[in-house]
Amino acid sequence: MLIAQSKGRMPDLIPIRYGRMIESPFSYFRGAALPMAYDLSHTAATGLPVQACGDAHLGNFGLFGTAERRLVFDINDFDETLPGPWEWDVKRLTASLEIAARENGVRKRDRYAMVKAAAARYRTAMREFAGMSNLDVFYASADVDAIQRQLQDRLTSRQRSRLTKGIAKAHSRDSMQALQKLTRVVDGKPQIVADPPLVIPLSSLMPDDLDRNELEKGLLAAIEGYKRTLPADRRYLLDQYRSGMADVARKVVGVGSVGTRCWIMLMLGRDSEDPLFLQMKEAGPSVLSEFVGRSRFDNQGQRVVEGQRLMQAASDIFLGWHRLNPAPDGVVRDFYIRQLRDWKFSLDTQDMPPNGLSDYGEVCGWTLARAHARSGDRIAIAAYLGNSDSFDRAIAAFAAAYADQNELDYAALREAAESGRILAERGV
Repeated sequence: MLIAQSKGRMPDLIPIRYGRMIESPFSYFRGAALPMAYDLSHTAATGLPVQACGDAHLGNFGLFGTAERRLVFDINDFDETLPGPWEWDVKRLTASLEIAARENGVRKRDRYAMVKAAAARYRTAMREFAGMSNLDVFYASADVDAIQRQLQDRLTSRQRSRLTKGIAKAHSRDSMQALQKLTRVVDGKPQIVADPPLVIPLSSLMPDDLDRNELEKGLLAAIEGYKRTLPADRRYLLDQYRSGMADVARKVVGVGSVGTRCWIMLMLGRDSEDPLFLQMKEAGPSVLSEFVGRSRFDNQGQRVVEGQRLMQAASDIFLGWHRLNPAPDGVVRDFYIRQLRDWKFSLDTQDMPPNGLSDYGEVCGWTLARAHARSGDRIAIAAYLGNSDSFDRAIAAFAAAYADQNELDYAALREAAESGRILAERGV
């Protein structure tokens, strides 16, 4: 299934994908959204659809900045979003919590309690949203300052310090920070520094001037087409970066996405101290589509963007989409575009003690319920979930069983790499 999914991806990057997946059971789980979607398609569901994330594991939640410059916590990956069963997102989230807890050495009894608590938080949050007006649900968000106050008494002094440092780091992750980290000045102009195979500037990827110029023209045309998917005020803001692209590079991102085409584009506004880094990432069909039906959007980039706008409390101000028809390789390819960094920061679950991981799971449970409540029948879902802990216990049992299956699948992928059936490049 994973080998079939690699078809159409960039061949030189596929070994990096496998190498990242065999780092640990959790790393494997991150890249195995398709196998889990297949497994979930054989489980019972209520028939109450929502706009599903499709890949709602712990690592796909995090911090980012809103247009009003508030730092919020939300789902931050929508590559697989599609209308589908709400249960599938809950099961993927809670299974990831169980797997992360195992890797952190948490005892079985404590793992059960934390997964059960995350499921309970989803259930109680959905009940809260069921009693709210449509506007109140739409405006609901997880403000990081409020979360910090809420957790203040439950964290140790060391944990509070780490959370404060993480929030401060998120505030520093913007286009200016990306400029300082990813570029150096060449002939008075900032140029993206090569870090192969993870970051390869266009000048290194295509040394032939003719080929490079053709691709640059295509990307510039893509920006013009993409602008039409933005609101008028955002188009005006983007036009302030009228000097065009200062540099372009291919970038490797994530685990499951490795091998898909991803470009980062440096644009300059007033001067070199006024940068904008955009990321243009390929969007293919959702892993859910084989099991719940095709998207109503022909453009897969639009599918991602529309799903993200529906599920998130606030989305990137430059979020939009475009189709390259054809792309430089002669194939029609869809992309979505957003800022590379805008206070975006993901928490590392490997460093979390049991109580911190449990609290994090509950915040993710609330956040997922809020995202589902925006698009699904929150009253019907809340009525199904009820007031008892029956749902919580059932989900905790599922998460433990699926974590067992995940370990078997992970071992099978490792064996395939060790036997040479697949090529895995580790440590990249």
